[in-house]
Amino acid sequence: MALLSQIHGPDDVKKLSLEQCGALATEIRQTIIDTVSRQGGHLASNLGNVELTIALHRVFNSPTDKILFDVGHQIYAHKLLTGRQDRFDTLRSYQGMSGFPCHAESEHDLFDTGHSSTAISMALGLARARDLKGEKHHVVAVVGDGALTGGMCYEAMNDAGNGKSRLIVILNDNEMSISRNVGALSTYFKHLRASASWYGGKKRIKHRLQSIPLLGKPVAGMIENAKNMIKSLVTEGEMFEALGFRYLGPFDGHNIDEMTRVLEQAKRVSDTPLLIHVITKKGYGYDLAERQPEKFHGVAPFRVENGLKRNQSPKASAAQIAGKALCAMAAEDPRVVAITAAMAGGTGLSQFAEYYPERFFDVGIAEQHAVSMAAGLARAGVRPYFAVYSTFLQRAYDQIVHDVCLQNLPVCIMSDHVALVGDDGKTHHGVLSVPMLMSIPNMTLLAPRDTQTLTDGLRATLGLEGPCVIQYPKDGIEPYAKPIDGCPLQIGRWQKLRETDARDNCVILAYGRMTKHAMEAARILHDQAGLHIGVIDCWSLRPMDMDCLKALFEAKTRLITIEEGELIGGFGSEIARLCVEHHAQEPAAIFGLPNRFIAHGTVDQLLEECGLTSEQIAERIRKVLCVTEKEHG
Repeated sequence: MALLSQIHGPDDVKKLSLEQCGALATEIRQTIIDTVSRQGGHLASNLGNVELTIALHRVFNSPTDKILFDVGHQIYAHKLLTGRQDRFDTLRSYQGMSGFPCHAESEHDLFDTGHSSTAISMALGLARARDLKGEKHHVVAVVGDGALTGGMCYEAMNDAGNGKSRLIVILNDNEMSISRNVGALSTYFKHLRASASWYGGKKRIKHRLQSIPLLGKPVAGMIENAKNMIKSLVTEGEMFEALGFRYLGPFDGHNIDEMTRVLEQAKRVSDTPLLIHVITKKGYGYDLAERQPEKFHGVAPFRVENGLKRNQSPKASAAQIAGKALCAMAAEDPRVVAITAAMAGGTGLSQFAEYYPERFFDVGIAEQHAVSMAAGLARAGVRPYFAVYSTFLQRAYDQIVHDVCLQNLPVCIMSDHVALVGDDGKTHHGVLSVPMLMSIPNMTLLAPRDTQTLTDGLRATLGLEGPCVIQYPKDGIEPYAKPIDGCPLQIGRWQKLRETDARDNCVILAYGRMTKHAMEAARILHDQAGLHIGVIDCWSLRPMDMDCLKALFEAKTRLITIEEGELIGGFGSEIARLCVEHHAQEPAAIFGLPNRFIAHGTVDQLLEECGLTSEQIAERIRKVLCVTEKEHG
């Protein structure tokens, strides 16, 4: 990579000619394709903004000028241009480079971000701080059109326009968020894009003019400037103008020359916030990603020649299992509807959307709206199921409390990607789910251990008359254990999977994915130390099985809780509180995740880091029991 190897920071980009910048874009794009094909990651969005990122670093002086990328999953070119080439092959690997902006990684990354629609608010804060301090640098927020379906963008723009802060917002319009964009805003952007239909004609005319000796290039330049002025008038950016922004565009985001000139002009605007509308194509430069941008949004390692995964897993994900179960429920009950926030494929609802399009609602990147709309559906007698990643459910906490639980409405939230998610890291782990939801009045909280209990548990939610969250990890865990007493799965009842004995009298209480690790740890303790440790699947986190707990209290059973979630306010904390309330023996140990933001890596690597592999759990329990026996001498 002749040019890319010479780029050690943004200053080196400024030294390149326009022709060299085009060659650099090709090298960056190939580097991204090669790396993501090995490491996995976000592909289509990163391929789509290479030229735009080069233009940004040609014009602005990062880190003095502040450049923010909304969500951050389109930041790979930025990382390559800001001195991180030598680590780029560690992308998303354990203790390697993050796939999102990371302030600890580089001063060019201002925030650690992974959620949508936040960049304009952050940028406005930076701009106002600059003004208060009497500084002169520029602040730029790069925001995708999908992010503009999130209401936070408009709160920020309304505030910025009212205050007339000097701020540049670049609308990177590629017609996609994760699923294809939906709603009135998507239609509005399509209307704006229609004005870009002259691009093909423009390029042909420009080429012919430039071929005329002496006069060709100056005339082409004059026409280009006039075109941009006219285009800004006729594309009707009234919505942004009404918010107090000066609107310019749309411009070709893959034309480095055009983008450089537009951004240079933007730097001279000082009396108003500015929105520059840029059109790009997701997956640009890699044919398979261009044709299937949704499939190539976030990918596992794949083969470049055909796009197929390097390691094809025959197992369905938990989301796919849940989506299939919801389809079966919808076939039997016409009240069942499904909701997604721009992630139909990721949350397993694609089949539902195909089978029941009139009962499927994609609200865009608007989790707060999704929850409150579900409340409206439920109040009207419909049974809404909102499928969403746990990390994004955090964005709708107030709506869960106020609009659903306070009203005690039968809204079911299918919370996917709970616990550690692996390569996407700290912005995407769903480890706050239980502490976030456990204390809300009227809430039923369920955490099935495998795909069979997920299917059964989801079906059981139809019998509830109040709010419910059923949570599950990314991977589909196949059934591995049955209850000793053979009783079917019931909300409010736990299942005993492994018996203890009178001598050891110790039981592990676990839920979700940790139930499997508890079973494996108990087997290890039996095989290696002759201990008979019981295991109870506490899948119904709220309501808890108080009959089971009271029986354990009366038998003075030593309790050990294990969870793949935050310890503070989690399941173990609640068990400890109940021990105090019932004057029972406190838990012998409470195992869970440490109170810190956990970085990226494989789930197995992160569990080992946190002391929660089956082998580590077994060793920790053995030590706890030895200490307990000595204390009771």
